Amino acid sequence: MTDKKDLAASKKALMKSIDDVYEMYVGMLSLLVETTEYTGIDAIERSNKHLPTAEDLNPNMKLLNNKFAVTLKQNPDYLAAIHKYKINWMADPEFVKAIFNTLKVTPEYAAYLADEDNSLEGSKTIIKFIFRKIILKSHNIIQAFEDKFINWSVDKEVMQGMVAKTIKNFTSEDPFKNSLTPISQDWEEDSKFVQDLFAYTLRNNKEYHELIAERTKNWESERIALMDTILMKMAICELLNFPSIPVKVTINEYLDLSKDYSTPKSNSFINGILDKILGDLKRTDSIHKTGRGLIEE
Repeated sequence: MTDKKDLAASKKALMKSIDDVYEMYVGMLSLLVETTEYTGIDAIERSNKHLPTAEDLNPNMKLLNNKFAVTLKQNPDYLAAIHKYKINWMADPEFVKAIFNTLKVTPEYAAYLADEDNSLEGSKTIIKFIFRKIILKSHNIIQAFEDKFINWSVDKEVMQGMVAKTIKNFTSEDPFKNSLTPISQDWEEDSKFVQDLFAYTLRNNKEYHELIAERTKNWESERIALMDTILMKMAICELLNFPSIPVKVTINEYLDLSKDYSTPKSNSFINGILDKILGDLKRTDSIHKTGRGLIEE
C-alpha cells in the first residue's frame, strides 16, 4: 500500500510540475497585458503632477489599445486560466510599473507610438520587444518567477516558445477565434504517455538498474552521472513497454535529452551503453514492436 501511495504522490508531483509550465506561460501573458494596461495608470499619474506639461495632460494611449493585448485579455481560454491560477500582477504593481518605466524611454516605444499602423499584426512588434528585451532581461521579474517555480531554469525555454507561438498564432481580432498554446498538441494522449513512462520506470527500477550494471562493470559507479542512469532507465522502459514507438526514435530522443540535461560526455556514453543493452534485449526477444513501432528508419 505504501508503494502505491508513494507512486501516486510522485505521479501527482510530476503532473503538477508540468502544469507549472502552463501557469508560468499564462503568468507571462498576463504580465504583458498588465504592462499595456499600466499606460492608463501612468497617464493619471502624469496628469496629477504639480505642473503637468501639455504632453502629460494629453499622453499617447496607443499601448493601452494594443490590439494583440486587447484580443488576448478577451479570450475565454486566457480568462479561464487567469481565474484558475489566480494571477494578478497588480497585487504588487511595482513589477509592472518598472517594466513600463523601462519601456517608455526606449526608442522602440517612441517608434511604436509614432507608427500609424494599428493593425493586429502591427501591434505584435512592441509586444515582442517588451517580452524579449525588457521582461526577460529584468532581474526582479526573473527572480519572481524563480521564487515561485522551482524548475524555472529548466522550463523557461518551453515557456518562451509557448509565448512566441501565441503571439504568432493570434491572427483574428475576434477573441473567440484564437487559441492559447497547449502544452502539447494532444495532451490527453501525451499525458497518459508521461504517466505510464513514469510509473513503469519506477516499478521496474531494479530490473533496469541490473541491465545497466551488467553493461557498466568497467565503470566505477560514482563516475556515472545520476542523470545518465535515469535517462537510460527511461529509454529501456520505452523500448520494452511502448510498442508503437520505433527503437531509433527512442534512442535518438534520449540522446537529445542527454545533451540538454546531463554532462558534455553523456551523449556518447549513453549511446554506447544503450546500444549494448539494445543488443541484449534483442537477443532475448524482449522487444516487441507493432504498427509504426516497426519502422526502423
